Amino acid sequence: MRRRPLTIAITVAALCLGTRPGQASAPEVATDMPVVHSLVSMVMGDIGHPRLLLESGADPHDFQLRPSQVSALQGADLVIWIGPEMTPWLDRALAAASGPATLALLHQKGTTLRTFGDNASGGDSEGLTDGDGHQTDGDATPKHDELHGSGALDPHAWLDPQNAALWIGLITDALVEKDPGNAVAYRANASLALMRVETLERGVAERLARFAEAGIVVAHDGYGYFADYFGLNIVAAVSQGDATEPGAARRVEVRELLKSGEVTCIFPEAGRDAAPMTTLAEGAPVRMGDVLDPEGLMLAPGPDLYTALLTRMAETIAKCVGDS
Repeated sequence: MRRRPLTIAITVAALCLGTRPGQASAPEVATDMPVVHSLVSMVMGDIGHPRLLLESGADPHDFQLRPSQVSALQGADLVIWIGPEMTPWLDRALAAASGPATLALLHQKGTTLRTFGDNASGGDSEGLTDGDGHQTDGDATPKHDELHGSGALDPHAWLDPQNAALWIGLITDALVEKDPGNAVAYRANASLALMRVETLERGVAERLARFAEAGIVVAHDGYGYFADYFGLNIVAAVSQGDATEPGAARRVEVRELLKSGEVTCIFPEAGRDAAPMTTLAEGAPVRMGDVLDPEGLMLAPGPDLYTALLTRMAETIAKCVGDS
């Protein structure tokens, strides 16, 4: 378990300065996926509304921008995204766009990182990526399997609330640089956002504290940050990476594990077919949990999405494990 007190990077004293929406024209900001959109929305508040490029329910790994979205991207002042490991389609679009400043959150110094298949790397972005935000394998354009297969960098870093707190500070700095006239408001909003994340972290930790020993199986290896931080025992992921579909041998391996009695709950995932998980669990002494949604695909976009995402994941896990 790697839980630790959250570092509040922006002084709460900024709240005393008050917010001043409308003091200056807000920049046009584009974001790749709901989690990033949520964090940016918290910082922008009433000053402006970031654009979410990924459409509701769409696969963040495989998405095609519409012409209007391409135009919006080209007209943006700032693009804030996870990075090519999560949304490679935006990497391609940015290469063709001219002008917008970018902030790839996954590759910022201080971000805690792990790789698919790693129980707890505890590393940060230095040494795992190059200056362009790609893995340091000597290839300037990582291939799909390199980005999403076993041993690749796991991009689901927002599931560690310490990363979310760090990113709120970085998002604030980027917005202030583009829009110094609203600096006071951005920093005040960020202080509120950081307090929300701190409260969220404490609540999730308390909800999950009793279930550290319970073995759980998930649909794919994208929950490591959450498990590492909150001390959960993920004994297996059916798919060992974002792009890896489990073969027959892997299914047999998971099936035998489920029959062994070491697993309490198995969880399907939003955006993935639940039928294979149901088949694996049939006749095994495990409970089928509700759908987990680590990417916020089933949630309404907006500033409340991030807290809702982690809260619902914790509640879903606790409900299944606690009822067993």
